[in-house]
Amino acid sequence: MTFPFKLVATDLDGTLLRGDDTVSERTREALDSAAAAGAAHIIVTGRSVPWTRHILDDLGYDGLAVCGQGAQVYHAGEHRLLTSLTLDRQLAGLALSKIEAEVGPLALAASRDGLEGEVLVGPGYRVQEGPLPYVFVDDASEMWTAPLNKVYLQHPELDDDALATAARSAVGNLVDVVMAGPGVVEILPLGLSKATGLSLAARRLGVKAADTIAFGDMPNDIPMFGWARHGVAMANAHETLKAVAHEITASNEHDGIAVVLEELLRTGSIAAAPH
Repeated sequence: MTFPFKLVATDLDGTLLRGDDTVSERTREALDSAAAAGAAHIIVTGRSVPWTRHILDDLGYDGLAVCGQGAQVYHAGEHRLLTSLTLDRQLAGLALSKIEAEVGPLALAASRDGLEGEVLVGPGYRVQEGPLPYVFVDDASEMWTAPLNKVYLQHPELDDDALATAARSAVGNLVDVVMAGPGVVEILPLGLSKATGLSLAARRLGVKAADTIAFGDMPNDIPMFGWARHGVAMANAHETLKAVAHEITASNEHDGIAVVLEELLRTGSIAAAPH
C-alpha cells in the first residue's frame, strides 16, 4: 500500500505533545512507520527554537523544524538556524500603542531572536507553569533592546479571542496578530505564518503543498491548513480551526495523529470529507 503523502507536518502543543509534554509510544511508532513509507516529518510550532530544542532532542528528532510561528527554520540534527525573520520593533511599538488606545494597558512578554534567544517577561504578565525558561524584567523597555521574533500580549480582563480580535482590528496592516494557545496572543511580522515557514522548509526537502498532511489545534494553524493538501484538527482544537479542517481526529491525549496515520498506512487513501 502506498502512503499518500511525502510530508507530515505537526504542531507541537495540543497536537503532537500530550499535556505532560511527552509524545506517546503509539504516535512515535506511527510517525516512524510513515517515515519508513517515505514521508518526512516536520514539527511546526509557535514556540521559538530555545523553547523547542529540548523536546526535539528528547524525541531524537534530527530533521527540520519550523519554529516561532514560521519565523525560524531550524535543523535539529545540526542544532543550527537556517532562516530567521525578526519583528520590526518600531512597527511593533506603534502597533502596541494602537491596541492600548483601544483596550487599555497590556502586560507584555517578548521572544528574542536566535538559538539562545531568551523570553523576557514584563510586569503583570502571567506565565504558564512549566519547564520553559524566561527572564523577568522590571522595566518593559528592556524588551526592545535586541532583535525579537514576537511579542506576547495579555489583557487583565479580555479573553484570548476577544483580545486577538480587538488587536487585529487596531493594528491594520502594521503587523499580524495570532492566538496560538491558552493565554497566548502574539504580534508577528506582517505576512508571517506557519505556512510561510513550512513552505520554506518543504522546499528544502523538495516537497510540495500537494504532498503534505498537517495536524494542528489552534487558530495559528489555519494558514498551515490552507497551504497543505489535507488539514487534520485534533478533537481538542479551537472551533475556528475545526471549521476549516478536512478531518477531525482524536485529541492529543488520545493519539489523534497516530489514529490518522495508521489508517493512511492501512488504506493508502485519505478521508473524503468536505473542506
